[in-house]
Amino acid sequence: MADQNSKGEDFVQKAEKKLSGWGIFGSKYDDAADLYEKACNCFKLAKNWDRAGSVYIKLAICHLKLESKHEAASSYVDAANCYKKISIQVHVTKDNATESLNQAVNIFLEIGRLNMAARYCKELGELYEQEQNPEKAIEYFERAADLFQSEEVTTSANQCNQKVAQLAAQLEQYPKAIEIYEAIAKHSINNNLLKYSVKGILLNAGICQLCKGDVVAITNALERYQEIDPTFSGSRECKLLSALADSMDEEDVGKFTEALHEYDSMTRLDAWKTTLLLRVKNAIKQKEEEEDDLT
Repeated sequence: MADQNSKGEDFVQKAEKKLSGWGIFGSKYDDAADLYEKACNCFKLAKNWDRAGSVYIKLAICHLKLESKHEAASSYVDAANCYKKISIQVHVTKDNATESLNQAVNIFLEIGRLNMAARYCKELGELYEQEQNPEKAIEYFERAADLFQSEEVTTSANQCNQKVAQLAAQLEQYPKAIEIYEAIAKHSINNNLLKYSVKGILLNAGICQLCKGDVVAITNALERYQEIDPTFSGSRECKLLSALADSMDEEDVGKFTEALHEYDSMTRLDAWKTTLLLRVKNAIKQKEEEEDDLT
């Protein structure tokens, strides 16, 4: 390991010597880029991810000087991947990784590689989600969705939009989440590959409707969902939402819990649904307690 670190530093010194000297046109940047790349490989072999990341940034700058923008963007991505390894090991912030990926995204946009820009916007969204920064995560997932859509990569665009809806609901931005889920359901119902996911998407939209606490709006939404997917009315998802809406109307926590338990015994509720449904349950419980206090 120490030997690889030493070799890496030697390559860096040689690269910087090249850059400080004279060269014809871009020759010194070509030579320096070659040396920086060798240095990065040494640092990766030594698992010195921080140093590898910093040298990849130097490599990216050389590529920019040579107007090799695709290679520059790729080097920024390599830097980000190195920095991500540090954050996993020592739980430090991912600022260097996100900054490097941002640089890559900007370059890919500049050279018209929208699909690549979308891919790394999505990765930035995932990084911010891991850092529990949902606002920034939403920003990048939305950018990724728009870019994927412009390239007609519909499945990836839908995945990113669903992440936006999921995070918006966590932030109690229920109307935004509902609008996204319903739009995806409408778009997916006529697609042979996507139509089987519609019931689950409508269930997510319905749970967000429950969180708003308006029983009339929930009833109207269920009618609307049956128009989107005519088979929805006979589904377990629809029956669950109807039962939960009834229990809300009756302010019956026991009935609410029973409906959830029955559904969960056959189809496990994920953490996101459980979190949102617990909010609804607590709201019903609070109303029950308020009424008990009045009597």
